[in-house]
Parts: sequence; structure tokens; C-alpha cells
Amino acid sequence: MKQINTFACMLIMATTVFSTACENDNINPYDYVNNNNLDNNNQGSTDAIKTSFAEYPIGSLVWTKDTTLTESIEIPEGTSLYIEPGVTVTCKAEVQVPIEIVVLGNLYCMGTAEKPVVFTSDDKKPEAWGGIICGYNSEEVVLNHVEIAYAGATPTENSISFQRKLFKTTIDGGVPAFHFCNVNGKFVIANSFFHDAYNDLTYFTGGNAVIVNSIFADCGNKTDGGEAINVKAGCKFDVANNIIYNACTNAFKLSNAGNSEVIPLTEMTVYNNTVVDCGWRRAKNQKGGSVWVEKAAKPIFVNNLIYDSRFGLKQPKQDGADMEHSRLTPNYYFASTETGVKQMEKGASLGIWFDTDIKSGVAGQLDPLFENFKQSSNMNINCESDDVEKGAPLAFDKAWNFDVKAESPARSGGVTDFARLFPNGIPFFGMKKVVFLDNNNDQNYYFTAPLPSARFGATM
Repeated sequence: MKQINTFACMLIMATTVFSTACENDNINPYDYVNNNNLDNNNQGSTDAIKTSFAEYPIGSLVWTKDTTLTESIEIPEGTSLYIEPGVTVTCKAEVQVPIEIVVLGNLYCMGTAEKPVVFTSDDKKPEAWGGIICGYNSEEVVLNHVEIAYAGATPTENSISFQRKLFKTTIDGGVPAFHFCNVNGKFVIANSFFHDAYNDLTYFTGGNAVIVNSIFADCGNKTDGGEAINVKAGCKFDVANNIIYNACTNAFKLSNAGNSEVIPLTEMTVYNNTVVDCGWRRAKNQKGGSVWVEKAAKPIFVNNLIYDSRFGLKQPKQDGADMEHSRLTPNYYFASTETGVKQMEKGASLGIWFDTDIKSGVAGQLDPLFENFKQSSNMNINCESDDVEKGAPLAFDKAWNFDVKAESPARSGGVTDFARLFPNGIPFFGMKKVVFLDNNNDQNYYFTAPLPSARFGATM
């Protein structure tokens, strides 16, 4: 096994592959390896590409340098793009067609804790660019130590994702910051930070995945909503040890809708995650809160800590969760207000109640005692506004620490008697093919969710 770590200082890009303009000195990989501009069918070099950091397999594209995109890019099917640690990709906001990164092939973002890979915008505002949208035959995507911010723009008829019918078939709203749709493909989100998206942070209609040790913060808008992790049919996921803060609608939307009936039903183990201040801003339909399960979903959803979210676990009146085959308890629900208590009590509209859950019976009871968190002084759990002055949550602060103190009542009561879907992890063979020039930078190509803990919530 190899381990995931990296960085460098140049961007190698096949100008014949990308329909984009970038404000830097992009290098044609054919020239880079002295191949005299041979025609390689838009696949990159016929020789291995070697940077100061690693040697990459034949046909690769490698980015090692910060770049500013002024047009969308498309990674062709069969092609792998590797982005080395520390690279920042800045998307221009003031363009006619919102910028998208469309991955028909494979994408490997090889960030490190010290040098993450960053996708951002020049104006630092939600809806500045589209997102990373993957194709139906995209095989592998690695998002490790990655920051993705200010995505969610609405595509136009000239957008690549719209033309390829990858997410939208009608122009009726924004795209997610990250979308994956290949039932037979695989991806990982690990040690990453998604934030400030105008719509969903993530949206999945297929794939095998591990989503771990990441933060999802400040997504959606009061009119259209926005989920942090939105899962449809055809998915098989282990989701653990994540922080979800201020998702406009739901932290998790778990469903078997959105795909053909021949697609396999989704399986998920969702455990030891922390959900804070979700569902407050959804004005349309007053929908959502912390977790929404629907359309025959049958997840394992246990050991999660839900804090001051608009509702608890909910389902539609029709075609809700497959309760017979789901495991949805125990979880820990805290409310600091009487309104919050009422909305999660037994008999609440559309709520799912279990006696084995731990819940506040009165406002402030069973405070999990976060190490460092500041709740808004104007908090209104039903504010239906994006305005902090009207009760919306504060903007996420990276100085906050959502681990719980030693005396916290949330440190016990969870369960460990269930199996992860991928106990041995998921291998990403494109990472295995990379030859790192320094053994200290050698990177893992297996990603595995942690073992469940008998406490509630995430430890980060």
C-alpha cells in the first residue's frame, strides 16, 4: 500500500484536451517530454510524465501549478488528471457561461494537511462557478485534503454538464459542488472542506464511496434549499466522522429515488457524524432539518450527534424509509430551545421516533458540551432567512472544535455491532500507478472508513 501526500510548482496541461483559457504559462505535455507534438488522441504524453514530485503513468495530465480558469474544462473519458498538493484552481466568476470542471475520465486531487488542493473563485461568493461534475463512465475520483468553495451556479444551455445531460436536463437551478453518477465507479472524500455553495454541496446518483473526516459547511439558499450530502439510488457508501454545519435544508438526504428501477438500491452506513444548525433557512415547503429518509431508503444511521437542527429524523408521509430493513437508532439529539425540543418530540409531524435515542426533554438538557463553538445570539431555529441578524446561523469558523469534552454525556451510549460496507477499504488504482520520487511522500491508494465508536458524533 502507498500513502497519499504531495506538491510541486508547474501546471502540465494538454492544450488539445481542454476547451479552456487559463491565466498562466501552461505547458503542453507533448513538448514537456520531448515527443515533438505527436498526436496522442487527446490522451496526454506517450511517455510517463515526471515532475519534481512524482512520475505519473503514460497518458496522464498533471497540474502542479496554481491556475485561473476563464472557461470550463473537460477531462476526456479514459484520461486521468492528477493535481499535486498545494495547487489552487481559481474559477472566474464574471463569465458568460459558469465555469465547470467536467470529469468524464478520472480525477486525483492529492492534497496534504499542510498543502491542500483548493478549488475557489476570484470573488469568493457562493454561486460564482458551477462545480466538479462527473460523467457516467468516470471510474475514479480522489478528493483528499481538498477545499471546494463558492460553487453552485446555474448552468446555461452552453454548459458542458447540460449538453452532456450529466446533472440537469432543464435549466432550473444550480449544480452541486461535487456530483458523481457512475454506479460502477468509485470516489473518496477524505480530510476535506466543502463550504459556501449556493446549492447542494454534494449530490450522488451512483457509485461506491468512502466519505470521512471532512467538514461540510454553509450551503444552500432560503428559496431553493440545499443539502450537504444528497444520496439517491445506485450508491454504496460508508460515511463517518464528518462535521456538517448550517446546511440550509438537510445534513443528509437519503433516498432511492433519482435513477432507473434497474439501478441497485442504495446501501449506506452513516455513523459517528456531527450535525449542527441545519434546516433553519429552508422557507420553501418548510422541509428538512437534520436527516430526511425517503423512497425505500434503508440505511444504517447510528451514533450521530444532531445539535440544534430544525427537526430530527424525518420522512415523507408517502414512500418513506424501508423501516423494516433500516437501522436508525441510537442517535443523540440536542435542542437548546423549547421550539427545538417540540419539533423533535414523539408525535411530531413526519418525525421518526425511537425510545433508544437520546433526546433533550427540555431546552438545554443533555448538552453534548462541544470544546469550542459559538451559537448565534439571535438564533431562531425556524428563521427561514439567510440573514444572521434574523436568526440564521453564524458563518462557519474554522477555529471551532466540535469534539466533546471529557464530561460530555455524548461520550457513551453508541453501538458498534454493525459492519461497514467496505471493511477493507476502497482501492484507487490510479494512485497505485504513481511513482513518488521521495518515499516520505508516498501516498495510500486504499481509503477506509474508521471503525465505529460507542460515543456519539465525530472526533476531529
